[in-house]
Amino acid sequence: MANTYTQLYIHVVIVVKGRENVITPRFRDDLYKYISGIIANKNQKLLAIGGMPDHLHIFMSMNPDVKLSDLVRDIKANSSKWINENRFVMGKFNWQVGYGAFSYVKSQKDVVIKYILNQEKHHSKKSFREEYIDMLKRYEVNYDEKYLFNWIE
Repeated sequence: MANTYTQLYIHVVIVVKGRENVITPRFRDDLYKYISGIIANKNQKLLAIGGMPDHLHIFMSMNPDVKLSDLVRDIKANSSKWINENRFVMGKFNWQVGYGAFSYVKSQKDVVIKYILNQEKHHSKKSFREEYIDMLKRYEVNYDEKYLFNWIE
């Protein structure tokens, strides 16, 4: 649309169903590339992707012509199908229902990228549950714990 100018930075968190630790080094980098392709094909720009065996963080610059919920739906559906078709996991792979999404300003961009690319180091100090609930509280997101991801302690 003419005369529409935006700069939207969105950090998305998606979780493996049942919090299973199935995103292994064997296919992790290829999964990241696959998700990068999904994002690029929707004319969005991936800034960073990283995670742990049970969850992923995706940081992107978004154009307003795509609804975030549609993009996350496509990322989850297409990557699940790809993982299952390639038999990277035993049984059927699925992402949990829902996702977390947080917006950032340009001055925070490098900090968020560093955070996402250093997930293993970060999670040596803080569990995913602690991390996620901290994010919800920091951004003052109202939530009901019974609707949060299935937690495995």
